[in-house]
Amino acid sequence: MTTSALAGRASWPGVAAVPRYGVRAAVARRLFDRGAARSAIGVEGVRRGPAEPGRPVMRIVRPAAFYARVGDSGLIGFGESYMAGDWEADDLPALLTALAAHLPALVPPPLQRLRRLAVRARPDEDDGGAEGARRNVAHHYDLSNDLFALFLDESMTYSSALFEERPDGTLAGSLDAAQHRKIDRLLDLAAVRPGSRVLEIGTGWGELALRAARRGARVRSLTLSREQRDLAAARIADAGLADRARVELRDYRDAHGAYDAVLSVEMIEAVGMRHWPEYFAVLHRLLAPGGRAAVQAITMPHDRMLASRGTHTWIEKYIFPGGMLPSTRAIEEHAEDAGLRPAPPGPAGRLSFGPHYAETLRRWRDRFLASGPQVAALGFDPVFRRMWDFYLAYSLAGFASGYLDVQQFLLTRSEDHR
Repeated sequence: MTTSALAGRASWPGVAAVPRYGVRAAVARRLFDRGAARSAIGVEGVRRGPAEPGRPVMRIVRPAAFYARVGDSGLIGFGESYMAGDWEADDLPALLTALAAHLPALVPPPLQRLRRLAVRARPDEDDGGAEGARRNVAHHYDLSNDLFALFLDESMTYSSALFEERPDGTLAGSLDAAQHRKIDRLLDLAAVRPGSRVLEIGTGWGELALRAARRGARVRSLTLSREQRDLAAARIADAGLADRARVELRDYRDAHGAYDAVLSVEMIEAVGMRHWPEYFAVLHRLLAPGGRAAVQAITMPHDRMLASRGTHTWIEKYIFPGGMLPSTRAIEEHAEDAGLRPAPPGPAGRLSFGPHYAETLRRWRDRFLASGPQVAALGFDPVFRRMWDFYLAYSLAGFASGYLDVQQFLLTRSEDHR
């Protein structure tokens, strides 16, 4: 996206306009102050002294604006207030991780039952139907290939890596190697080998298609992002693999044919709950007899998924419109309803590796922050840069706190087991 194309976002209406400080702001102030006192964070400002040593610190710079935003739109306002500079943190991921780990303390149980009266509903236009899906994808993935290149590794892989695990539990190795390890495990799950007919739903910037083609597979990769399509196709051509892999600008629901392997990496999150049955039905329809589907997905607890369905969140408003994280249960139940059999956890089945996503996001954020001048040179203003920093730190906190997980699933046709 060029600088001129960014001009439409320059006003940032959700950030520029500060809601009136009224009853809702006063209630938000009372709830936040009481919840923060019970959590593991320190809060400075608002006539407070220094926070307790050892706690991540939140410094409220503009209290009236902060509480007004939170009172008006809850967690959306919390994120917008960071974008606006109403509060700061020396260690943003640590602060958000502590808050994620103590969410129940922030709102008393009686008020949690009134949650649906306070939160905003997801806009109808964000629905993941054919037209909505194209808009939603363009909103995020067509920002600028150059932007993503600043913080991703050389493989341009925008999903969780799978690092080496040392005996003491620490994660090691380069990001590039860890991304290849993740991709290779997915290809192994799907039994991709020379001559395999492979369909990829959600191209990214082409690294999985490249690695599958190097195995001798015939790859068809689908995306709705023009920016991703163009760069992935160029990378495939530059590698001399255009005769084995092709990238198409096509909705997955319009795909036809029979494939030995269908792979989808962190794409189901953009589908939307309403379309999950359709997504798994397409996987079943496209798998040839004896075929295998390998899906990598970000997951959340089932009860939290049910509680948040239909809710408009900060991530959906600014980063991934129409997105919805499934639970493990939701994935397996929808897969079974579509005639697919999920493999159980194990070396050749489902793998959970949430801490690896926290490490992936930590490295992405470090690279993004170190690239501030280059990001600005691409035409992204300070509000965008604070938004993107909050997004990366917010996501990191979800995995570091254990609230979110990332998993690889193996799905096979139920009729193949009869």
